[in-house]
Amino acid sequence: MKKETKSEAEKLGAKGFSKEYWDVNYADPEEMDNIVNAKEHAEYMKAIFGLEYVDISSVIDLGFGLGILFKEVMKTFVPYRAHGIEPSKHAFDIVSKKKISPAESTKLTLENTDLLSWAKKENKREKTYDLGLCTSVFQYLSDEEIEFIMPVLSQRIRYLYFSVPTNLELKRQVSDLEFKDEYAIHRTREKYLKLIRPHFTFISSRLLESKVHFDEESTHFTDLLFRF
Repeated sequence: MKKETKSEAEKLGAKGFSKEYWDVNYADPEEMDNIVNAKEHAEYMKAIFGLEYVDISSVIDLGFGLGILFKEVMKTFVPYRAHGIEPSKHAFDIVSKKKISPAESTKLTLENTDLLSWAKKENKREKTYDLGLCTSVFQYLSDEEIEFIMPVLSQRIRYLYFSVPTNLELKRQVSDLEFKDEYAIHRTREKYLKLIRPHFTFISSRLLESKVHFDEESTHFTDLLFRF
């Protein structure tokens, strides 16, 4: 695979990857987080929202990839409205040919677009989603893109299930798994926290709560010790 410069990698990561990327980086999907354990991730979300009596009726996946986690989450919550975006045409075509909607009652739409374009698009109907999924996306976006996207996410999404590998995790991938993601941008934990905290509150592992929709008075997650 041709090695990209940083600026090229950032641009490509934001806009989507070719078939070659998916063939190489997803050669063993059964070993990947959010794929092999997608059911467990969905059950974790169901349990933590159930514990606080939070209803999840609408879901959006902000880069659904092969659609495995997205499908499992929809199966678990059976939302009345679901939307998924994916910039890579190859992955989008694979998922769009599958039946991933859990029920006829779920109104599902899929869109072949990147996260930045979705954030820039005017939201005329002011749709808000109860739950957003954003896993392993931000390492392919520039700081400027993230700074633009974050306030939009906090406006349009109440809760965000979020994960991104830090520089240490990307380094471990090379040493432990002999896998180097040529397109991933390396950032520290502190850097990601600085980008996220103005817009979201951390309320549990991987789970963020929008500061637009909730504060300490209005939150359903009332165990305030674990808010940061």
